[in-house]
Amino acid sequence: MEANIYDLKVPLNPRDLNYEHRIIDTIEAGGFPADEFSDQAITSTCRLRISRIFCPAKLRSLQKTLAMVHGVKRATVHLEFKEAKVLFDPNLTTETLILKAIADIGFEADLISAGDEAYIVHLKLDRASRGDMGAIKSSLEQADGVTSVEMEAVERMVKVGYDPDRTGPRSILQFLKKYGARLYVPPKRRDVEQHQEACAYRNLFLFSCLFSVPVVAFAMVLPMLPPYGDWLNFRVCKMLTIGMVLKWIFCTPVQFLAGGRFYVGSYRALQRKSANMDVLVAVGTNAAYFYSVYIVFKASTSNSFKGKDFFETSSMLISFILLGKYLEVMAKGKSSDALGKLAHLAPDTACLMTFDDNGSLLSEVEIDTQLIQRNDIIKIVPGAKVPVDGIVIGGESNVNESTITGEARSIGKSTGDKVIGGTVNENGILFVKTTHVGTDTTLSRIVQLVESAQLSRAPAQKLADQISKFFVPVVVVAAFVTWVGWLICGEIGLYPKHWIPKGMDEFELALQFAISVLVIACPCALGLATPTAIMVASGKSASLGVLIKGASALQNAYKVKTVVFDKTGTLTVGRPEVVSVVLFSTFPMLEVCDAAIAIESNSEHPFAKPIVEHAKKMRKKFGARSECSKRVQNFEVFPGGGVGGKIDRKTVLVGNKRLMRVHNVDITPQVDRYTIENERLAQTCVLVAIDGKIAGGFGVLDAPKPGTKAVISFLRSIGISTIMITGDNLATAFAVARGVGINKVFAEMDPIEKANQIRSLKSTGNIVAMVGDGVNDSHALAAADVGIAIGAGTNIAIEAADIVLMRSNLEDVVTAIDLSRQTVYRIWLNYIWALGYNIIGMPIAAGILYPFFGIRLPPWLAGACMAASSLSVVCSSLLLKCYRRPLNFQST
Repeated sequence: MEANIYDLKVPLNPRDLNYEHRIIDTIEAGGFPADEFSDQAITSTCRLRISRIFCPAKLRSLQKTLAMVHGVKRATVHLEFKEAKVLFDPNLTTETLILKAIADIGFEADLISAGDEAYIVHLKLDRASRGDMGAIKSSLEQADGVTSVEMEAVERMVKVGYDPDRTGPRSILQFLKKYGARLYVPPKRRDVEQHQEACAYRNLFLFSCLFSVPVVAFAMVLPMLPPYGDWLNFRVCKMLTIGMVLKWIFCTPVQFLAGGRFYVGSYRALQRKSANMDVLVAVGTNAAYFYSVYIVFKASTSNSFKGKDFFETSSMLISFILLGKYLEVMAKGKSSDALGKLAHLAPDTACLMTFDDNGSLLSEVEIDTQLIQRNDIIKIVPGAKVPVDGIVIGGESNVNESTITGEARSIGKSTGDKVIGGTVNENGILFVKTTHVGTDTTLSRIVQLVESAQLSRAPAQKLADQISKFFVPVVVVAAFVTWVGWLICGEIGLYPKHWIPKGMDEFELALQFAISVLVIACPCALGLATPTAIMVASGKSASLGVLIKGASALQNAYKVKTVVFDKTGTLTVGRPEVVSVVLFSTFPMLEVCDAAIAIESNSEHPFAKPIVEHAKKMRKKFGARSECSKRVQNFEVFPGGGVGGKIDRKTVLVGNKRLMRVHNVDITPQVDRYTIENERLAQTCVLVAIDGKIAGGFGVLDAPKPGTKAVISFLRSIGISTIMITGDNLATAFAVARGVGINKVFAEMDPIEKANQIRSLKSTGNIVAMVGDGVNDSHALAAADVGIAIGAGTNIAIEAADIVLMRSNLEDVVTAIDLSRQTVYRIWLNYIWALGYNIIGMPIAAGILYPFFGIRLPPWLAGACMAASSLSVVCSSLLLKCYRRPLNFQST
């Protein structure tokens, strides 16, 4: 018999020290041999900041290097952020070895973060001396709840990792109070480096202008003014004029100082046996500069030589490219503005309330939001922002959650309701017990999701990678062919002499055409086409309450042809109500209600809570004076059917007809008529069976969400078919589907059958999206091409999905698909801009129009066009900020 090896991934309880043996014993008890898998399945993550990465060719070289490092499982490099995210096996490699591998190929890399750095506080010690730092570190390492300590003795700063269940930043600050400890918020490295990069390009541009403007004046302006023209044409040595010398002097700093970065970039690219934009710029400007130097030396040694230098071409070209890079960096900064706005939604301070053991107020003090710890009591006054996630323990108010969900309407909050950090309290005082702080808040997780989406690579990026492999060599060959072609045609007289501009010869004209071809080509625009669009779209979607977890999900959603909806909580409101109760046997109402309360109290199904609440009301109505105190033994969940257990040695089942049939419970004609009548009215019939007999039933109604019919209609209008899939009975499912306009229904399906049905739909070649909210939808969400989770759903469903709808409104399904289409359209438009400049610009630069219209692109103008191509791509992506929802109506 052939042996098969399966790698099982099982969710574990970290406090269970014998979990490995329990899993092995369970598998072997089923008749299957099992062995413990090695620790090599463990994966760690680190984020790196990469310097000197400017184009797709460099990115491709870096990714190839990272993939070759032993132990690295996956590496994602983002060109815009100059960051890399590396997943690796800590048993095979380390962050140090990864950094060394990057340094070996000429890049500079710094570690941004390693492992789990969710709970970190940065402190500055104003009253600590260098000698105190060692003692401080030792005492912190021994403090309860502290997990890591990093010191910077010179700056007197300390970075402390902690366990939020045992301590927090306020406790750590108090611990170091005698050393003058205060909170220190390190500037975000990405923002700092982006600002530094923009300043560097701005300064280089201004420096180049300082010398380029005089060069242009000496070459083009002053010669036309009689007194100055005569002076510039004064010969200092044979045919060498003062104008040539001055242009050479002023051009040299621009060529080698302002343009020095192009030399460095070219050298590093050629070291890696690749070519990029730096190579094109360096070759083009060097050709112009050194040919001009040749003209200078030739003129100084000849009494009859007449040649034209191109110093102004070299200096203007470098200046325009530096200006383009500066504008590009500034525009790219705008593309991630949405992320910055999200990160700053939380308030800077919060009002902390302290109580004694008797519940009396001891103090009320304003503290920094970063000092809030779990289980603190926070007071939120009208008009103030909620600092962190928590639960209301007192007060009533309306809270505007539009900053998180994008839904511009107030939501009432009272005791027991959850509030989200970054939202605004409107008209009442709320007292909130904090539950999630630091990077564990909803706002922080949204920022992390958006960052992750921006760092991921979209499939469309592969096109740019493929083109960039051959782009630079093709351009260099095209420039050489252009130079040779024009030179030969000029030498053998294939074009008239009057085509040659005054002061030039055949060689110089051919050289100008070749330089223009080199500098108008821009591979960087291709590299920017996809990531800038993804970056803007990810931030925009987050501001609309649609969280997209990766570039692949954003790009794949536009191809969706079929959307499959779960029923309960997705198409319906998710707040079911019991509308009828009926008895089918001699069992008294109290016993039926007690059985339903006891069993359903253990269930997480959306119908469980309303059934329990209604059964309690019925008990009181029928004279019960005490609460139901029945204990349930052997409680069991039957996916797609219901729940069951034993109460007072009686077997109780609560669920649908399918569950009753599976357990051989007789369904009488009376029961059948009741269920059919409920199903016809789009109600779900929940039956209660005691010891094999159906004792009663509950009719449960879950109304469709407002606007659902409009969403289904809109999807159909854009060519997307809709299907409903549910564990509910067929008649109820059809009644709900008819009400919202869905024609195809799969009913009475358990979670595995749902996932299998999704796979079956995919096998036809359609791209399938699944929209769900519950634990029973997680399999189907994972099986779909695009999983869309309702934000109010379970954590498991949200984890399994590719897209999360924070508003829980179905119109955002349309928003996600439409935004995906707009983003892909923008990506292809960016490629048209990028390739259009090159495809149209290169022939013009090569002089294809010159014989017919006398139009040619001087190298400096070609350089300006090249800079404009990158800028136009970034600006094109920024237009996604103007995106508006195709459907936008409020749910009630």
